[in-house]
Amino acid sequence: MHFDAPVLLYGAGREARSTRDFIRTHSPGTKVYVTVDSGDVDIEDVEIIAPSDLQDAIAARRFGTIVKSPGVSRYRPIFAIAREAGIAVTSNLNLWGEEYRSKVKVVAISGTKGKSTTATLTWLMLTNSGVDAGLGGNVGVAPLDVADKYKTVVFELSSYQTADMAFTPDIAAITNLSPEHTDWHRDVEHYYADKLNLIDRDKDFPVALGVGAKDNKLVLEALRNPARLVPALDRESDQAIVDAVSISRLKGAHNLDNARLAAQIALAARGTLEGVLKGIAEFKPLPHRLEEHIVGGMLFVNDSISTTPEATKAALAAFPGMRIALIAGGHERNQDYTELATLLAPRGVTVLVCLPVTGDRLATATYAAAPQIEVLEAENLETAMQALSHRRNRFDAVILSPGAPSYNQFKNFEERGNTFIALAEKLFGEKVA
Repeated sequence: MHFDAPVLLYGAGREARSTRDFIRTHSPGTKVYVTVDSGDVDIEDVEIIAPSDLQDAIAARRFGTIVKSPGVSRYRPIFAIAREAGIAVTSNLNLWGEEYRSKVKVVAISGTKGKSTTATLTWLMLTNSGVDAGLGGNVGVAPLDVADKYKTVVFELSSYQTADMAFTPDIAAITNLSPEHTDWHRDVEHYYADKLNLIDRDKDFPVALGVGAKDNKLVLEALRNPARLVPALDRESDQAIVDAVSISRLKGAHNLDNARLAAQIALAARGTLEGVLKGIAEFKPLPHRLEEHIVGGMLFVNDSISTTPEATKAALAAFPGMRIALIAGGHERNQDYTELATLLAPRGVTVLVCLPVTGDRLATATYAAAPQIEVLEAENLETAMQALSHRRNRFDAVILSPGAPSYNQFKNFEERGNTFIALAEKLFGEKVA
């Protein structure tokens, strides 16, 4: 691929660095600019254009293509202005599609929650079945870094990526669908449409649906033809998967659902039942997803990757019979915490610590739904952990499952999770396992 005009990278994260490397390799003479809304630019051999100068740069046609990072909303007016000026707006994923799609079989997995676990399981199941498969996308490896190194690639895709995905997968899956990212997508209707762009296409290709998607009206409308659904698991295979999950590191009923969905996908992609079961056995919990630590004899669960109320519900359900101190709240995305508040007491929560800014709404809902729960409102994660350190006799486990993004107080969910564990070790004693 060769670029005939300079390229602007909007964003300077992992995908932007991947795109810069791709351009350097495939079109070495192409000049590259970068625009960021905040933070530093850690990309070599680029020229920075300030956001305030971007409209003038478009008018002057200083570049012919904008490669937008996933975190930058496609609905920003500047992209409409660019398109009207004849400047292409694309993504790392779509550049991958242009360069490599014809050479690789694509399995694409999305959904509001569970997509990372499902995609990782699918990849493990395929590789254990002897399929030459790679894993990339939102799970940590940019599509252009996957390139065409494998005959099959499993992409875990966020709604940011499916929104303008320009190519069609060979097999697709939707884990579930509930409101999220309404700030990026403008409203929940656009979020649903952008997420379902993965399967809402004219071309027929197999689609697998998780428990939270198979009866969803919008999902079924996007599916169009029920004949596209991959075959259900037979009774013998399903029981084998249930047995394998019961002795694996997959916790909770939601992860059994993820394993079943991954098995359907893997078998549709020419995996074997033996490979499926080996993949389940090899699975390790993803970093910051129900990650367990024992500190000072107490269980601390780092579920910082949780950015929706639904993910928090699943985290609480994974630890039945325990008295739980839950830390929740974060960046505002206008999510509804009413139902979550009603489930806290039945799921064993005895202490709830709420963080800005969504924690305020969760606290209000919990005061009404479960007055027996001690509700604390903390200004940040450190004060939250300090408050819990004085209440150790009230719980058996501390779970950080915020049900909201981290951006209002942290760079990303990884920083939030690492801070949580560091504070546990500092305030609750030596880590013993």
